[in-house]
Amino acid sequence: MGTLSVPFHVQSATFAELWPTTRRHIVDVIENGKYSHGHKVARLESALAAYTGARFVIGVNSGTDALVLLLRAAGLRPGDEVVVPAFSFVASASSVVLAGGRPVFADIEPGGYGVDPASVARVAGERTRFVMPVHLFSQLADMDALLDVSRGLGLAVVEDSAEAIGMRHRGTHAGLLGVGGVLSFFPTKTLGAIGDAGAVLTDDPRIAGVVDALRHHGRFGRTIDNFPGISTETGLPGINSKMDDIQAAVLLAKLTRLDADIARRARLAARYAESLTGLPGVRKLPEARPGGVFYVYVIEAEARDELAAHLSARGVQTEVYYPVPLHLQPCFRYLGHRSGDFPNAEAACRHTLALPLYPDLSEADVEKVCGAIRDFYRGRS
Repeated sequence: MGTLSVPFHVQSATFAELWPTTRRHIVDVIENGKYSHGHKVARLESALAAYTGARFVIGVNSGTDALVLLLRAAGLRPGDEVVVPAFSFVASASSVVLAGGRPVFADIEPGGYGVDPASVARVAGERTRFVMPVHLFSQLADMDALLDVSRGLGLAVVEDSAEAIGMRHRGTHAGLLGVGGVLSFFPTKTLGAIGDAGAVLTDDPRIAGVVDALRHHGRFGRTIDNFPGISTETGLPGINSKMDDIQAAVLLAKLTRLDADIARRARLAARYAESLTGLPGVRKLPEARPGGVFYVYVIEAEARDELAAHLSARGVQTEVYYPVPLHLQPCFRYLGHRSGDFPNAEAACRHTLALPLYPDLSEADVEKVCGAIRDFYRGRS
């Protein structure tokens, strides 16, 4: 093992800086005596609505649940088809199954990671009712083209905007360009909790009302921060997807520095680009599209797996987003796809590698990572 030590993600310095504010929020939760679905969650929902411009924000216990509940509230019926990109985290497609639908895969756009609007038009059929663009890494999907295609096909747009807090398209926050979207607050996200948490964003009062009920066992009426709400009538078969108030407390503290964290991520991404541009072996660097936010810094590299092993030996942790395209995952084998069906997605899976990127990362750490990458490709020439 070399002398380098660059974790893929840590936030200890962030928490140390924010601890006085975080502690006040946590003490408030304890003194209030309601530890999930309480007043701190309600406050976070209001703060996120102000930040994103959404009419409604509904806190739930994960980004995956947010997708499932949003699809159900948007009217997904058993057997309805939802077009999903073949290159994404598995939850983009598994949420469709969990909501009772059937995923239909489409390829990603050449040169990017968003679902290809032309591929959406090719794969949509008579039973297709929704398209789910996924905003990945540092880019929004091509929403102008996707909205045009969706209107032409009569499809509703549900955004997997789990990674996209702070991303905006012509001033509109990601997740609010179709019928609704989601946020994930998994610890590595741009706004991360210390466990699982998520939210649904929508401007539609009907969808918001149904999601609100579904997250608390299908109970309508006021349940958040309301102890008697447990005895209200159950109007729908819902689930237990209440957000913890401790997670809301952490997120409220971190929300105060979100814009500063986004700017810090952009500066670190610029340092990566400066150091890696033109390096033989690095096939592609992330593009800074308008409205994007750097959640992770993903390169496409020759000999990706060997490079990852080399970086690990030098003390640099990386992640592969994603090693297997969704249409070739064992859980979707029943859909009958084969290798070669979605070549852009499959090529991305062979070459993408995520490098460390988070506010606690130093610029010296970025240079250590880049130096190790340069050493790897020099050794292969």
